[in-house]
Amino acid sequence: MGKKQAWVCYGKWKIQYDVHFVDRKTLEIAVHPDERVEVKAPLNTTQKEIQKKVNKRARWIRRKILYFKQFHPRTPARQYVGGETHLYLGRQYRLKIKKLKKESVNFSGAYLQMFVNDRHDRVRIKELLEQWYFQKAQINFDSCFKHCENFFDKQLLSPKFKIKRMKARWGSLSPQKKLTLNVDLIKYPKECIEYVIAHELCHLKFFNHGSAYYRLLEKIMPDWKKRKARLEQIAI
Repeated sequence: MGKKQAWVCYGKWKIQYDVHFVDRKTLEIAVHPDERVEVKAPLNTTQKEIQKKVNKRARWIRRKILYFKQFHPRTPARQYVGGETHLYLGRQYRLKIKKLKKESVNFSGAYLQMFVNDRHDRVRIKELLEQWYFQKAQINFDSCFKHCENFFDKQLLSPKFKIKRMKARWGSLSPQKKLTLNVDLIKYPKECIEYVIAHELCHLKFFNHGSAYYRLLEKIMPDWKKRKARLEQIAI
């Protein structure tokens, strides 16, 4: 898959976008929550054709960028100190850090209680918390996946998924039908996690975002727009 960067002007604004050349029939434009504009174009598409399409959708692109800007600034960078709030399944928990040789993380009411060797070792506290998030993600994503797969033809489904940290995407489905989920989804409500999984599983049948794709998504998850909006509005 090739990749190029380009830009167009819309009034006084300069819209920069990434172009990915992929084996597909139609051209797709997406605006991500981090305000990154991404174009997926068929392999034989010319730069002139892409620019014409982006120019045509420039008003829509600018409107989407402004929509995402209203949620900035996002939550400040975490310091991993006691009393700081962290999200888990859509709820805020405060860190309670205690010294103990046997390190662990668990719930204690409205707190995430962490036991560490050194209460001032922020690097270790961050590392331990991220390990805990990955463990919880594996359990909860598996539960959400099993719930969502009931709505699909079993012959279509990819039997496994993997979890990793992704900078600008919540999930992806490769041409080889391998599902990848962003570990940070564990910070969101289950309804949002289910939306991302359903969104990606619909690509097993329709790899683009055409009308047939959205009819399928609407059929299996009638409230997907509400779930998507909540996903976009929560700051982490």
